[in-house]
Amino acid sequence: MNRILYLEGSSGISGDMTVSALLDLGASRTFMENEIKKLPLEGYRLLVGRTVKNGIDACAFYVELDENSPQPLRDYRQIREMLCQSSLEEQVREMALRIFTVLAQAEAKVHGTTMEKVHFHEVGAVDSIIDIVGAAACFVNLGISQVAVGTLMEGTGTIWCQHGRIPVPVPATAELVSTYGLSVQFTQVKGEMITPTGAAIAAAMRNRELPEKFTIEKIGTGSGEKDFPHANILRAMILQETEESSVMVLETNVDDCTGEQLGYLQEILLEAGALDAVFRPILMKKSRPAYQLQVVCKKEYTEELEKIIFRETTTIGIRRYPAERTVLERKIFSLKMPEGAVKVKVCHMGQETFWYPEYEDVKKYCKKTGKPFMEIHKEVQDKAREKFEVER
Repeated sequence: MNRILYLEGSSGISGDMTVSALLDLGASRTFMENEIKKLPLEGYRLLVGRTVKNGIDACAFYVELDENSPQPLRDYRQIREMLCQSSLEEQVREMALRIFTVLAQAEAKVHGTTMEKVHFHEVGAVDSIIDIVGAAACFVNLGISQVAVGTLMEGTGTIWCQHGRIPVPVPATAELVSTYGLSVQFTQVKGEMITPTGAAIAAAMRNRELPEKFTIEKIGTGSGEKDFPHANILRAMILQETEESSVMVLETNVDDCTGEQLGYLQEILLEAGALDAVFRPILMKKSRPAYQLQVVCKKEYTEELEKIIFRETTTIGIRRYPAERTVLERKIFSLKMPEGAVKVKVCHMGQETFWYPEYEDVKKYCKKTGKPFMEIHKEVQDKAREKFEVER
């Protein structure tokens, strides 16, 4: 089953709320703090504890700044250089850069300037930099690549900032919501519930919709700094998508398409949601060599995939029929290796367990190390097996 990280957003989202929720969900505080320490930042202290918001217990992450230590405001170029020159884990650096880039693009548009020239104000301060890098570290440590974001609740009225009094949602937040299609619902609460940092994290990390059917594996609750009439919390959940046992099978025979066409067709079918797409060599009438295309998909994808097949091949007819399938319970986790992380799919069948390293990650690792594919593949399997046995 697919594991999905879901950010609920019933009280908006901010950087510290995100870090708090992910820590409560199980992200390693030690890993996060060690990553933050790699940045050339001074005059702060990280506080992690528990608090209660409207009767709900939540994790509280807070960056306490030293009042006697001057905190310079940085622009996008300076922050990018800081991250690129740091010794952050590669995945943490890439994720933090993606969040800051999303934010810089929005700020640049709001201020009518370029990304390189845009000056961050609140989001360029030390606490906001720590929130973004801390959130990136937590996402990486949890090892979940699929992220869904719920409808983000937002307040009304105005707030004070570096630019004076401005409306809620603030311009950068509104731009992020508009550009990335974040779902937002306004409430009667006076005040800001979605910060630019929180909106940037949601925009940069969201890569799928909430599944129709799922079970909740774990819940993490993070508190916001402000107090509202409602519980100012962000809930982060690990969901297990429930897969249907029934699927549709689409088939058609083609004898006048090039290999390039068929390769391209397979690629776009998989990108469009096909669970599998294969070609089998066959003989058609008059003993003409041809290929049979077989596509396996969920029922709701049938119509769209048929359109792709008709558009990209010369076929004028497609057979379709329902089929049942048995799917092993499975999870994907990120395995730390000496030269980087490799994703591994862990499948269970009763008391038996199987470990399947992700091909693309193994390929990248081989190119980085110069080692043979099968050697790396076996090394990853052995380490995954060892990790699983220890944790069990």
